[in-house]
Amino acid sequence: MPARILHDLCGADPARRFSPFCWRAKLALAHKGLAFETLPWRFTDKAAIADSGQDKVPVLRDGERVVSDSWRIAEYLEDAYPDRPSLFGGPGGRALARFVNAWADAVQIPGIASLVVADIPAHLGPEDRAYFVASRERRYGRPLAEVTADREARVVQFRQAMHPVRMVLRERPWLGGADGPAYADHIVFGGFQWARCVSAFPLLTPDDPLHAWRERMLDLFDGLARRAPAEDLSA
Repeated sequence: MPARILHDLCGADPARRFSPFCWRAKLALAHKGLAFETLPWRFTDKAAIADSGQDKVPVLRDGERVVSDSWRIAEYLEDAYPDRPSLFGGPGGRALARFVNAWADAVQIPGIASLVVADIPAHLGPEDRAYFVASRERRYGRPLAEVTADREARVVQFRQAMHPVRMVLRERPWLGGADGPAYADHIVFGGFQWARCVSAFPLLTPDDPLHAWRERMLDLFDGLARRAPAEDLSA
């Protein structure tokens, strides 16, 4: 058995991996240069991760250690492997990445969900589809088709909400600085990769600095994210 296993959300096709939080964890592991294997996990497969004490992925198994939640996984990797490339670049970078993580969870991820959530059920098997639709429609209080209605107009607001990130990327190639990406990049990219894997709806315009940054992120780690089955193949 490999030393590190990551339970990774997938659709009916086990190759379609689309959780933004799992992408954060996979990129963190790749950033650290740590070998790992992903295990396909589906919404209704709660028993497979029951020993983690909760029912959501990502869940990392590193030898005898079990760590859940993408942020806790990143902190664990940084502390357990200090000799590997840093995710944060020091305490200040860790604190700033924590803010980016909170911002992404509160602003970016809900914004993306409101534009693509109705596209997700098509990628799920029957049991997962029934669970996903029922749980998300209960969360939103309306059919998923209504959640994404008028998205062609509403995407303008989403793009405006991404302006703070855009301002940084106009001045440097990475959120982490001029030298290369940091965990803050992996956090924000995870949301865009999620959308890319489940929906052909374009969140970004080709002339957006965020679009160029997304292309750079797709090429990292020998094209780890670009190799994933995707719907949005805009270049």
